[in-house]
Amino acid sequence: MQSPLESVMVVRVEEAEMDEMWSFVQSKKQQRWLWHAIGHRTGAVLAYVLAPHTDAALTQLQQLLAPFSIGQFYTDSWGAYLRLLDPQQHTVGKTNTQKIERKQLTLRTRINRTPLAGRSPIARKTICFSKSTWLHDTLIGLFINRYEFGRAV
Repeated sequence: MQSPLESVMVVRVEEAEMDEMWSFVQSKKQQRWLWHAIGHRTGAVLAYVLAPHTDAALTQLQQLLAPFSIGQFYTDSWGAYLRLLDPQQHTVGKTNTQKIERKQLTLRTRINRTPLAGRSPIARKTICFSKSTWLHDTLIGLFINRYEFGRAV
């Protein structure tokens, strides 16, 4: 049987798209954000962080991305990106973030925890939600690992 490590292909990542996606735990006052980065050319998830909507979350994501030595980042105009990314390596705009926006829509659509369509715990308007941060983060983490990498952690 082939080891999962034997099937990993290493690809150089020169450009990445980054974005954050809103959700909540129990009530909309307890906001949770999925921060993630994907390869601009491949659309593959490079790293993700589940955290509040703060500069510290972006710093944590940057630390996870550091080994890739990415030369160019594409984001929206949220303040943390403008404050923390080198302007010479940062392009703002929707033109180059279409893959990550599509990936977010796929995540919202597929991570349904009820048999009723459209009731996702990370949908914008929902009656189905996680009751703990741990459960919320675990659910999203398992989905990303299974959907993106073909395995559960």
